[in-house]
Amino acid sequence: MAVLAVVDTHALIWYAVQEWNKLGRQAQRAFREVEAGNGAIFVPALVLAELSEAVHRGQIQLPDGVVRWGRRLFSSGRFFPVDLSWETVQRAEELYVIPERGDRLIAATALELGYPLITRDPEIAAAAQLELIW
Repeated sequence: MAVLAVVDTHALIWYAVQEWNKLGRQAQRAFREVEAGNGAIFVPALVLAELSEAVHRGQIQLPDGVVRWGRRLFSSGRFFPVDLSWETVQRAEELYVIPERGDRLIAATALELGYPLITRDPEIAAAAQLELIW
């Protein structure tokens, strides 16, 4: 069965810097399946912004920088950026039980697309009633 999922920031960062040991087993499996051409991972715009901030603050390093890394990621045909839409903002209105705005918007993106969320944060997934991949 093909993997179709939305990714949270920390999971994408650990994938980007190849810190596989920080990813849960199911998350590792999901990334490997997608790399093998068996599915797709959707990346919310907010996740990309947070990844960029982490690079600029020196928290992580991407040898070619965010732009080149992102171009490679999305040219693979297996990862797809997801813009922040009005529909997602509306969906996030239902999720104020999730205190952090970014987490609400990421969860709302997964809800809008109808896919599970790759995240280590079970509280976000539970609050949004999302399937968790970790």
